[in-house]
Amino acid sequence: MKLLQGVKVAEFCEIAAGPFCAMLLADMGAEVVKVERPEGDAMRSWPPVNEGYSENFASVNRNKKSVVLNMKTAHGLEAARAIILDSDVVVENFRPGVLAKLGIDYETMVGEKPELIYCSISAFGQSGPRSREGGFDLTMQAMAGIMSVTGEPGGVPVKCGVPLCDFTTALYGAFAISAALRHKEKTGEGQNIDVSMLGTSLAIAALQTSEYFGTGNDPKKLGSAHPRNAPYQAFRAQDGFFGMAAGNNGLWHSVCDVVGLAELKEDERYINPTLRAQNQNQLRITLEEIFMSKAVDFWLKAFADAGVPCSPINSYSSALKDPQVEYMGWVQDLTLANGFQTKTFVSPLRLNGETAPVEQRPPLLGEHTQEVLAKLVIRSTTEE
Repeated sequence: MKLLQGVKVAEFCEIAAGPFCAMLLADMGAEVVKVERPEGDAMRSWPPVNEGYSENFASVNRNKKSVVLNMKTAHGLEAARAIILDSDVVVENFRPGVLAKLGIDYETMVGEKPELIYCSISAFGQSGPRSREGGFDLTMQAMAGIMSVTGEPGGVPVKCGVPLCDFTTALYGAFAISAALRHKEKTGEGQNIDVSMLGTSLAIAALQTSEYFGTGNDPKKLGSAHPRNAPYQAFRAQDGFFGMAAGNNGLWHSVCDVVGLAELKEDERYINPTLRAQNQNQLRITLEEIFMSKAVDFWLKAFADAGVPCSPINSYSSALKDPQVEYMGWVQDLTLANGFQTKTFVSPLRLNGETAPVEQRPPLLGEHTQEVLAKLVIRSTTEE
């Protein structure tokens, strides 16, 4: 699985988007040096903390080496320059302009190493009227419109429970870096990659933005329902909820057979997905009157037997214990740097039928400083 073996990555990042981006490259075999300030990545203090080590930090920083540098000193800054010049890729998530002040931005460093690939992750991008503004996942979900379509109709604004903007940005960054490496292999040219949380969050909303472009209307909150298809949502049963998605007419007819309402197949309100979506509130009421007569497990089996996609509303403890997760080998044992035994969710990708193991545990703060710096030529040796 080490498709990026031999690629050296310098990571100047904290919290989520940047570290996750670099970890995706590390999972593919890249050698990632994580450069941290003396206080360390702020995520090192995020709970749950077991015996002094954050499991949140561990979840996005496996397969990396940690180097501590004080870039407010001449020696620290020269060490950073040396690490960059020894790398193929730089991933950074400082606010735009900060690296330029330090003299280690793309424009400066590419003069010394033209084949460098820089991936700069920020809230709004490296240029433009908002470029100097900061942002976090919450504010970007709000800014990008995600919160306007999340939650129940008429409800207060809520965000997606998963930090969608952070990790989407990381995925786009890793994708762009992989493409840039391919281009460099063919041409020898480096690349200056600008990845913004706002841009990537709007990009994954292709169905919502196209709805606006096509109709002039803002998409609305629908809870778990779908704007263009039905039945396609969470439904209440006798002892709880389950999800069921009949995404085409054939599946809809199977739903009608399962619930014993064959006459709905010819009902003009429900003839096609568009009409079912327009009338989905009444359809939900009709179906839930039947669903309430039996338990969730009954309906899950009935729809599964009929070939209709359905699912329990899992907690994470339940999802992580699913037999498919076990089969794929996605949950693996992890020993933290302090010796604490835990588990982690590894890369979901399988290449040639194999799931990659964790090659290197998440590092202690500065664990590899001497090892990494000993291999570099650092011009300044005096702390200031």
